[in-house]
Amino acid sequence: MTAAARKAAMATTFDPVAVRCDFPILARQVHGKPLVYLDSAASAQKPKAVLDAMTAAFETEYANVHRGAYLLSERATVNYEAAREKVRAFVNAKEPAEIVFTKGATEAINLVAATWGRANLKPGDEIVLTELEHHSNIVPWQLVRDQTGATIRVVKIENDGGVPTTAFAQVIGPRTKIVALAHVSNVLGTILPVEQVVEMAHAVGAKVLVDGCQGIVHESVDVQSLGCDFYAFSGHKLYGPNAIGVLWARRELLEAMPPYQGGGEMISTVTFERSTWAEVPAKFEAGTPPIVPAIGLGAAIDYLSQFDRAAVAAHERDLLSHAMHRLSEVPGIKLVGTAQRKAAVQSFVLDGAHPHDLATVLDRSGVCVRAGHHCAQPLMAALGHTATARASFGIYNTTADVDALIAALHKAREILL
Repeated sequence: MTAAARKAAMATTFDPVAVRCDFPILARQVHGKPLVYLDSAASAQKPKAVLDAMTAAFETEYANVHRGAYLLSERATVNYEAAREKVRAFVNAKEPAEIVFTKGATEAINLVAATWGRANLKPGDEIVLTELEHHSNIVPWQLVRDQTGATIRVVKIENDGGVPTTAFAQVIGPRTKIVALAHVSNVLGTILPVEQVVEMAHAVGAKVLVDGCQGIVHESVDVQSLGCDFYAFSGHKLYGPNAIGVLWARRELLEAMPPYQGGGEMISTVTFERSTWAEVPAKFEAGTPPIVPAIGLGAAIDYLSQFDRAAVAAHERDLLSHAMHRLSEVPGIKLVGTAQRKAAVQSFVLDGAHPHDLATVLDRSGVCVRAGHHCAQPLMAALGHTATARASFGIYNTTADVDALIAALHKAREILL
């Protein structure tokens, strides 16, 4: 089958077994066992298309961007800005100027907290978070709270890890200035009701920031349809490289926000008396930007765009259903996070075994899962756990991977219990 024919077939169907061939690392063995990678929520593996695009950028067209008056710089600039346009189209932003490249989602959220937050929050204002937020969507708001005198209010989760709209309605009020919430929980896979939260927040004049690190992977994201004001995500969870992230924000907000960092590229003029700022998004991209990582992210988006996202989502739902069913059959396993609306992430604990010990033993069978508090200590406290094990699935995972996890868990029980 030609490359064109293969691409046409993938646009209407989805075959994870075929997809695995695009990821070189999945062919290796770990401890003499076939690699079973179930930690994509932490960082996804990279397809060869991404690796090749980044190698080509380094080998054939690398130079600094935007101001070089020579061919290599011109080509690098074209490729870098083409990546911005790919991101714009992928999230359906109005224009490329609304796409700010950052080092990752953590920096993107810190950018909003430090610039919009310090400029707009004051004593008595309220920042609304949820119990299931990643530390990266908690700590920046604590910093700006301490600097501005604002307060933080927290939306409680239900026992199954769900967060209904009624829980937000009890907390969002006239003092709310910003709601910062995950699109999808990195621990529980819970899909939060973002559209409804946006309506509630906007009704009281508040802004909404969405941590989209997991949402961008498992959901088709249209920022205009979601209606939020800020959307942040990382490249490395989206099958792209690390050291690249994205902040989408409405242009009028970016224009009103002060710069986050000072230096080259983000300026229009500089004197010792004063400086003026470049137009957005350059105003928020101080210094040499992440040129090759951005190109890699663009290649990841190209790669993902060949698939029918609905078919991918259906595969992930089937995979999650299979995993939840098989895990529940293992004696002593308790599922953590069973909300009705979930993405392909499942946490669990094994009675009598610490998750770190469990993950270590599973590794001997070639199975990679994450163990710990997953940068969500407040969530762990709410759930009554200090840590969990977590299996998170990507486009390259199959039911055979789930079955390998189950077999490894039975072996782990014999060792640990």
